Amino acid sequence: MLNTWNKEQIMEISLSEYKSITAYDELFDANLRPRSAAQPLFDYLNSLDAKELLARRQAVETNIMAMGITFTIYSEAGNIDRAWPFDVIPRVMSRAEWDPIQEGLKQRLTALNLFINDLYNKQQIVNDGVFPREVLEGSVNFRPQCVGVTPRFGVWAHICGTDLVRDRDGTVYVLEDNLRVPSGVSYMLENRQIMKRIFPEVFRTTSILPVDDYPTQLYQTLAALSPRPGDQPVIAVLTPGIYNSAYFEHSYLAQQMGAHLVEGQDLLVGTDDRVYMKNIFGLQQVDVIYRRIDDHFLDPEVFSPDSMLGVPGLMRAWRKGNVGIANAPGAGVADDKVVYAFVPQIIRYYLDQDPILANVPSYLCMYPDQCEYVLKNLDKLVVKPANESGGYGMMIGPRADEAERAKFAELIRANPRNYMAQPTLEISTAPTLVDGKLAPRHLDLRPFILQSDKLYVTTGGLTRVALRQGSLVVNSSQGGGSKDTWIVEEMPSC
Repeated sequence: MLNTWNKEQIMEISLSEYKSITAYDELFDANLRPRSAAQPLFDYLNSLDAKELLARRQAVETNIMAMGITFTIYSEAGNIDRAWPFDVIPRVMSRAEWDPIQEGLKQRLTALNLFINDLYNKQQIVNDGVFPREVLEGSVNFRPQCVGVTPRFGVWAHICGTDLVRDRDGTVYVLEDNLRVPSGVSYMLENRQIMKRIFPEVFRTTSILPVDDYPTQLYQTLAALSPRPGDQPVIAVLTPGIYNSAYFEHSYLAQQMGAHLVEGQDLLVGTDDRVYMKNIFGLQQVDVIYRRIDDHFLDPEVFSPDSMLGVPGLMRAWRKGNVGIANAPGAGVADDKVVYAFVPQIIRYYLDQDPILANVPSYLCMYPDQCEYVLKNLDKLVVKPANESGGYGMMIGPRADEAERAKFAELIRANPRNYMAQPTLEISTAPTLVDGKLAPRHLDLRPFILQSDKLYVTTGGLTRVALRQGSLVVNSSQGGGSKDTWIVEEMPSC
């Protein structure tokens, strides 16, 4: 039993913290006993003494520094590179629980891609009154330059990172869909490699499903977009450069896939409207671009004319089908927290199915009655702007002061289309090693879904954890860290 462990061990539970929260815990039940999927992990951890576990934790920190696994925080004082914060106690989930979540993620991305393709072509969902025209007209991510285009397979969002949270009753909700340039998968992969190094015994004795095939799956997803099927495609990862917060990931994925890592200045569009890469041998045609820059910077001929990050003529080449781009320009029209509220209707409209995964109940300030409710209950709600990311621009009502709530009331009244609100969920926790004790910290989960000619979902994903006590914000830029995510195939009991 976990709660009878020797108090001299480093894995002692911080009972005072666990008793102070009522959230669902991913690894412990209400009696602080390991859940069945996590039992092998805790049996193993219980066999380690404090000195050995501390040594392994220090080995993790040394590995992270040696491998250069970093992220960048942008601040007024300048850009700061920091080592990736990692907790050695993994999040564990059974295969039986994961399988329906995986199917729900596939369902969701399938419907969203049908939705995006419809918006840039017939707009039937709008004409049928299922999706409000005023929401589309107010979208800052709808690109008129993409109207009339149908990319290969009708897929616009080829890589999606969907954020999941669990409420106190155990229900798993979709918190948001990231369809523009979702990041974090490299940390998921590195987290697993680190855990294999420090806990090899557990991987030998426990059926932990792998995540290592992601680079291969990503390569195949991208290769299917090539305008020259049958040939070995030339794939390039387009990065803003070394000062971008996700540059580690850009270079990591390019290396893992055997793709070219390029900046905008390395590419050009020829008179034949094809994309070429400059190298020491001359020009080489590029078939597929995995872009890690926002729409506005992709092509100075079409979007921001002063962009130094993009490639002049790139949109022309893409519209003519001479290059595949993932994610496609304009995919962000569905990456909107107001659009998010309509995803259940979108699934029913295109697939004639009920959603497998639930949305968090949402209030849209564009509707006067819902806006009035939000303004009267700012102290109870989380308020989010439609198009911010990284945890920026949001207000957690119960933790905000009167001045912040008053400020958000003014913002909502000035631009109600740009704001939505949700109840404050007490999102689930997991034991995290803090000052030599296991203490609960809130977390979410970002699986990654790929779609081109087929669908693929990572087995688990990136678990992000709020390392600050009581915090609900898991983003690394705001003090969050991560854990490895184990989907465990449980053996049937005799």
